[in-house]
Amino acid sequence: MSGLITARPKRIVGLGGTFRQASSSERIVRAILAQCAALGAETIMFDGPALARLPHFNPEQPDRTRDESALVDAIRTCDGIVIGSPGYHGGYSGLVKNAIDLLEDLRADTRVYFDGRPVGLVVTAAGWQACGTTLSALRDVVHAMRGWPTPVGVTINSVEQRPFAPDGTIGDDGIARAIRAQAQQIMSFATEAVA
Repeated sequence: MSGLITARPKRIVGLGGTFRQASSSERIVRAILAQCAALGAETIMFDGPALARLPHFNPEQPDRTRDESALVDAIRTCDGIVIGSPGYHGGYSGLVKNAIDLLEDLRADTRVYFDGRPVGLVVTAAGWQACGTTLSALRDVVHAMRGWPTPVGVTINSVEQRPFAPDGTIGDDGIARAIRAQAQQIMSFATEAVA
């Protein structure tokens, strides 16, 4: 049958973590991406080590490295985003902030910044206060960048919770439910990006 248009899979981009490969925040973002993939999405992850390769954002310097261009292009063409950060002193990490600042390159796009896209947020911190203030700070950034933070934010209090089983899977039922709920919200709210 000619003339049929096949919709492409939704593209969901994850970014976050720490300098340490497989940090808790990175692993939770990857778990959400895996749930999105199970719901039919294409996913890509920019983990902490990938973000650490990005130079400090300088708006007066328009030249971009290959790593910077890859992140900007991935966000430009995505339908939804997951951002994960540790809570450092009540706020999100400089590593994540630098990556988000780089997305200023999307300011002149038809679909500016995160415009109309769902953004799932993940925070891991040593205490509930840091979880709450960091999640709130990330929500403010997403609003400023015209995105829609999902109603479900995933917060992990590393002092009181053990999210991972010995085999590396999600070992806490409440966290697993939050991961599934966030992925479902991302996928249901996502609309195709207009590049």
